[in-house]
Amino acid sequence: MKRGVIISIALIVISFIIAISLYNSMPEKMISHWNYKGEADGFLPKFWALFLFPIILTVILILFYFIPLIDPLKKNIQKFQEYYHGLILAITLLLFYVFSLSILLNVNFVFNITFMLIPAFAIFFFYLGIVIEKSKMNWFVGIRTPWTLSDERVWNATHYLGGKLFKISAGISLIGIFFGEYSMFFVLIPIILSGVFLIVYSYFKYREIKKK
Repeated sequence: MKRGVIISIALIVISFIIAISLYNSMPEKMISHWNYKGEADGFLPKFWALFLFPIILTVILILFYFIPLIDPLKKNIQKFQEYYHGLILAITLLLFYVFSLSILLNVNFVFNITFMLIPAFAIFFFYLGIVIEKSKMNWFVGIRTPWTLSDERVWNATHYLGGKLFKISAGISLIGIFFGEYSMFFVLIPIILSGVFLIVYSYFKYREIKKK
């Protein structure tokens, strides 16, 4: 078992331990959502507020474990297996971090959750850019459009560009720290625009290659 998967399992176990140990001391309703300004605007019963993240982490780990077993192109996943396992760990770390911040806020620590999340999202986007650059054609991980999945050359070109755009989006995300309540727009807009652009790019790249 790869080190990243082992660390992910350890974090899931820790998250369940935290949820169980805090259950009796938490209020019946807990803050579960914040708006783009970092203000609380959503609540959940304490069971779901405490155990939702650990459950999601468990489901994600199981899903990512079985993907290489059921993907028709699983041999290609093996070609970037190191980065694939790194992606599992990156997702686990991000969600565990969000879970930890949520717990701290619910036990009356005072901080702006938006500003705390921005660096984490930036790091995640940057690593996602690395994974995208290294990924080989498969059905589950990457920029999967009808055109990237129809031609390996389109896949490679789209993912090379996608890696660069996601890394740039990570940098723009960090700039958002200096823009107060508008900071989350610097996180969301670049990554959404990058995704839309890459879908369109893969279509035109496919047409270009087929014409040749």
